[in-house]
Amino acid sequence: MTHGSAPDPRVLLATLVRFPAADPPGGERACVLFCRDVLADAGIESRLLARDPDRPSLVARIAGRGDAPPLLLHGHVDVVPTDGQAWTVPPFDAVERDGFVWGRGTLDDKASVAMMLAAAVRAQRGDTPPPGDVIVAVVPDEEAGGRLGAGFLVDEHPDLFGGVRFALGEAGGFTFHLAGRRLYPVQIAEKQTCRLTVTFRGRPGHASFRHRDGAMARLGRALVTLDRRRLPVHVVPPVRLMIEAIADALPRSRGIVVRRLLQPALTDRVLDLLGRSGATLDPLLHNTVSPVFVRGGAKANVIPGEVGLTLDGRVLPGLGADDLVGELQAILGADAEVRVDDFQPYPGRLDMGLFDVLAGSLREGDPGGTPVPYVTMATTDARHFARLGIQTYGFTPMRLPAGYDFATMAHGADERIPVDAVDWGTERLVRVLATFGGARPAR
Repeated sequence: MTHGSAPDPRVLLATLVRFPAADPPGGERACVLFCRDVLADAGIESRLLARDPDRPSLVARIAGRGDAPPLLLHGHVDVVPTDGQAWTVPPFDAVERDGFVWGRGTLDDKASVAMMLAAAVRAQRGDTPPPGDVIVAVVPDEEAGGRLGAGFLVDEHPDLFGGVRFALGEAGGFTFHLAGRRLYPVQIAEKQTCRLTVTFRGRPGHASFRHRDGAMARLGRALVTLDRRRLPVHVVPPVRLMIEAIADALPRSRGIVVRRLLQPALTDRVLDLLGRSGATLDPLLHNTVSPVFVRGGAKANVIPGEVGLTLDGRVLPGLGADDLVGELQAILGADAEVRVDDFQPYPGRLDMGLFDVLAGSLREGDPGGTPVPYVTMATTDARHFARLGIQTYGFTPMRLPAGYDFATMAHGADERIPVDAVDWGTERLVRVLATFGGARPAR
């Protein structure tokens, strides 16, 4: 399983995929123990910490020279289920075919963990220690909110991360082909999850009579409104950084169009003009809600007096749950009673001090590529570590071919990653572990 003086990341990936760990129910213990053994073989001691013994986290530390604050590498080994998906290969067999490794978790997030482990072992065995300590955290439960994994570590063992300024996590550093350019989006921030219930009320009665403007009708009008209307435009600072960098990287005429996204009066028209690219950027310029559950009615012959709609909301960085509630109330009207059930904020201040180091590693691996800041509409374990003042960068570097759609491949049927991307990404991480002492000082 070795590659020079370290484990072969491709073999690590295949082995990790063969631990199913679909969440729910999770059951990541065997996979985490395998990660512990990989590190132990290189002389790296680790601790297992758990709220649920069947779902432990691993934390290990590699001594550095003391010239820089510790750098945290975190990744998760739980995966989303494959139920109801039509796979052409067994999803947990890690089949290698057509230049790809196929299987659930190859993108999210086991390739990241494989590269992280391989790079950490190389740092441990290298002739020169890294600039600062390197902390490795392998966690469960990210796909279900992270409360048993990263959230537990932050709540119960914050001392393990003392002095950490930067972390590297999932969702960034992979090739994105746009207008003939190769971009490498590095995640710097993410939207915040906000789950809501909207309640509609009306007069109940016997279903044999015709009822108008009841709770169901009001629910129906609200669903149509949410389907047809965007919430207001917001250009928050990390998204502005992202769009400006993308515009600068594109051919001049295309860049001018993209830059107009930063003018709220034009934003929605430009998004429509950009087509598929606009659909990708749309959630980063608005708060969003998606209807996911409808609740109401108890008997077939009774008109319900109350129905409820559950919404999965995503709030832009720097805004809060109250902002989303106000925007919803404005478009749904007084008939809708909006309640926040769960809001998971992303605290902390944006710290771009490590971005140039990460960008330099990517440029070294692909001189024709352009690293750009990136904000994701999804959520990761970064929000938990942000509570300790840690800036996570989404940095799971992968060189991907044109036509490869990361966004639809992750969590989808036949999830797969190019074999060469795993080796390439490991080299990029190794480079970062040697150079992260060059981060800009905090302001």
